[in-house]
Order: sequence, then C-alpha cells, then structure tokens
Amino acid sequence: METWLLPVLLGLGLAAATGLRTFLPLLMLSAAAHFELFGIALGESFAWVGSTGALVALAVATAVELLADLIPVVDNALGVFGTFTRPIAAAIAAGAVFTDLGPTGAVIAGIIVGAPTALAFSAAQTGTRAASTAGTAGLANPVISVVEDVLSFVMVLVAFVLPLLIPVLLAALLWFAWKGVRRVRALRQA
Repeated sequence: METWLLPVLLGLGLAAATGLRTFLPLLMLSAAAHFELFGIALGESFAWVGSTGALVALAVATAVELLADLIPVVDNALGVFGTFTRPIAAAIAAGAVFTDLGPTGAVIAGIIVGAPTALAFSAAQTGTRAASTAGTAGLANPVISVVEDVLSFVMVLVAFVLPLLIPVLLAALLWFAWKGVRRVRALRQA
C-alpha cells in the first residue's frame, strides 16, 4: 500500500463496516494483521491492533455484540451506544491502515476517513432499526441484525481483497438506503 488511494479505500470499507458493527471489523483487521493475511499491514502506532491480546479482547467483544444485537430492546440500546463508539472504532481501524504516514498523520487520516463514514452508516442503521421496531414491534430486528452482520463481514472482506470496489459497494448501499427511505415514506403517506 504505497499510495494514499488504497489506504483511503481500505479505511472507507472498514469504517462503513464499523458503522454497522463496532467490533467485527476491528476483529477482522486484527486477525488479518496478526496472521499476516491479505497483505494487511498496520501503521507503527497501531501495531497493538494486531497483538494477541487485542485479538482475544476483540473476539470476546464481537461475540457479545453479535449476540446482544439479536435481542429486541437491547439492540436499540446498542444502536444508541454505537452512535458514540462506532466513529471512534472506525477512526482506529482507518488510521491503522495508513502505514506510510507518521503516527499523527495516521490518526488525523483515520479521523477524517473513518469517523464520518461510520457515523453515517450508524445513523442509517439506527433509523432502520427504529422503523423496524415501530413497524414490527421488534420482531424483524433479529433478521435485520443478521443481515447487518453479514453486510459488515462482506464489506471488510471486499476492502481486504478488492479495495477498488469499495466505492461501488458504498454507492449500491446508498442507493438501497435511499430506496428504503422512499418506500417507508410512501407507506406512511398511504
């Protein structure tokens, strides 16, 4: 990753995935760095993300988050909590992949690339979850949760394997979100 383009695309993919799940993208980044998969390297000041301790802690946090998100009401609380934690996690994930920048530059790049992207996806997720809770009394929330889990996982894999596809994937997700908002508005007006 000698250019700035690949870290930006990888950071965007990680940040968008972090906007859906706080710990899953960080766990995948940690595992990729720890086991030297996909050519993922971490910046010097973010090397701790690939440590064994971080890998274990992130695995536990991911399991708790994924299971808790399947429980109605708890999932909404996680969404509210995620509004604050996901931009931070995304800034860490995005900053970690800027290997050609110094520690300060990597942190700044992580904040610029990661935080707003995660916040946008987290806000969309929170809105979707609220609409699902209102429309189905929370019965559809576990299904939506599994879809978000899969989407977050796939987004990280695409970022690792084909980061040039991240803009296409993000555009497709924005299109689906726009169509979903229009559909909800049409149902409310009817």
